[in-house]
Amino acid sequence: MERIGRRDFIAGAAAGGTTLFYAVRSGQSQALPVTASHSTDRTIYAAHMVAQELGFMADEGITLLVIEGKGGSNVRRILATGQVGYALGDSGHPLQIIGRGKTAKMLMATDRRCSYANIMIRKDLYDGGVNSIAMLAEYRRPDGSKPAIAATGIGSGPWLYGTYILERFGVGDQFRWVDGGGANGVLDGLREGRFDAAMVLPIWAFHAEEQGFGKLLFDVSDDARWTVTFGGNIPTTVVYVLEETIAQSPDLTQRYINAMYAAMRWLRDQDVDVIYKTIGEKFLGRFGPERVRREIAFFKSIWNYDGLIEEADFNNGANVWFHNANRDWRIDYETATDMRFIREARLKHG
Repeated sequence: MERIGRRDFIAGAAAGGTTLFYAVRSGQSQALPVTASHSTDRTIYAAHMVAQELGFMADEGITLLVIEGKGGSNVRRILATGQVGYALGDSGHPLQIIGRGKTAKMLMATDRRCSYANIMIRKDLYDGGVNSIAMLAEYRRPDGSKPAIAATGIGSGPWLYGTYILERFGVGDQFRWVDGGGANGVLDGLREGRFDAAMVLPIWAFHAEEQGFGKLLFDVSDDARWTVTFGGNIPTTVVYVLEETIAQSPDLTQRYINAMYAAMRWLRDQDVDVIYKTIGEKFLGRFGPERVRREIAFFKSIWNYDGLIEEADFNNGANVWFHNANRDWRIDYETATDMRFIREARLKHG
């Protein structure tokens, strides 16, 4: 997969005008270049990596150029302004685009649970008997204040899911939310006792457990706990696109979705070691091989291999996405999704 930095891409787009697709390069006259973005190279976005590395994009006559947006909001912005054609990211982002007056569509989902809805508590608190969300809600810090729970940012996806979980447990008003920042900020705050709990990605949880300072209280891989809390599947990571892109390039859109669906089928059929050998060292090596393998195993349990976003699953998600919003602002399934392309891809690849 060819990757370019966001700054370099933006500079090039500004020089040549904002366009959805690059001109075909020398030696690639048979291929159609497609621009896409995801936040950063992580296991959650494996479909992009696999689709290009194993030639699924080439099979569709596509050369994929991927921008690491370095944040979901950046990905949303560069897609909304037409600087890339397609995005792979959190389902909240196309909803925000719609809410701001543009028409965007979710075309497929690559998972069926939110991987960052894990709640981790300080290990010392857990060992001291604070071993449930209800007990954590009753805990008070040495100064008498409510327990501090961190998310990457107030208003972020982890914050949104975390507030929903706590509300479902009936303790939403018993916590103080704080802005933890990225991985280092969240984990250091948990280790140092500045935070009592935090919303964590799987690989963050693995690190905290290995280092002995964190313990999961809410684990999204717990089937029973997830279903009781959320009602069922939720399309959390999705391919999304502006509706004008679909109108301008329906054939290219179909080719891109065909390749992404083929990648998901490959991920379904391979074991962890094969997946790691294919994309782990090249794209995910900075996290360490054993943690990456463990995270791949985690995602294999929550990836959505058929790609479809069912209306019931969308509605499960809507209960979270809009739970603290103005009740008049709730986007429905038909407005937010377009399943034509993934259904066609399923007919092609089975």
